[in-house]
Amino acid sequence: MRLTVLGCAGSFPGPESACSAYLIEADGFRLLIDFGSGALSALQRYSDMRRVDAILLSHLHCDHMLDACTYVVVRRYDPAGPLPPVPVYAPMGAAERIAAAYSTEGEPVDDVYTFYGLQPGTFPIGPLTITVDRVNHPVETYGVRIEHNGRVLAYSSDTAPCEALLRLAAGADLFLCEASYQDGLPNPPDLHLTGGEAGEAATKADVGKLLLTHLVPAWASEASIVEAATAAYAGPVEVVRPGARYDL
Repeated sequence: MRLTVLGCAGSFPGPESACSAYLIEADGFRLLIDFGSGALSALQRYSDMRRVDAILLSHLHCDHMLDACTYVVVRRYDPAGPLPPVPVYAPMGAAERIAAAYSTEGEPVDDVYTFYGLQPGTFPIGPLTITVDRVNHPVETYGVRIEHNGRVLAYSSDTAPCEALLRLAAGADLFLCEASYQDGLPNPPDLHLTGGEAGEAATKADVGKLLLTHLVPAWASEASIVEAATAAYAGPVEVVRPGARYDL
């Protein structure tokens, strides 16, 4: 299983990265997890934009799904002919949300996507075993656990501290975890993690490596986020970058 980071900026595109988008590859199958603002550009840089086998949207905030709207053009109007519909696993209302953002008339996108509503549980997507659960964010949001050949990648999506996050990350080889806020500030509650909270979650879940993502350079320095995370977690910590690849 391989993880390629397409975008990792938190909440809005950063000066050096698109918003959240992560490509998971296993046995020739390609799953795109989240498809945030600007991520379609990165998808073309690091992969073949036509070869996406499935998409999972953790939630319907723009920084995690907006380029699924732009991607309609890629699949509907390819000069060689329309590409087959792609399965999309997302919270309920995703079809209407994407259609409304793509066209003011709310033009249906069921020729491009086949939608499956997420709910807590475990299910296959291609060769991957996927487990999702609701995490602590203002809208319906799912953290994700991905298993393949005995290896585990956990993804926090957007969340404040919660028990579901720890269950999803338990024993994961890689824990891709958001760290949007700086410790010690009066941050809004029930929205995002600080670097220290990401490190605490990694320790409690006993993960192999902590990959920090969804940092917001306009809100907190990377150095302060990493310092807080490493103070709370003794294992290896890395801030992800666009184009970074991790093999499990």
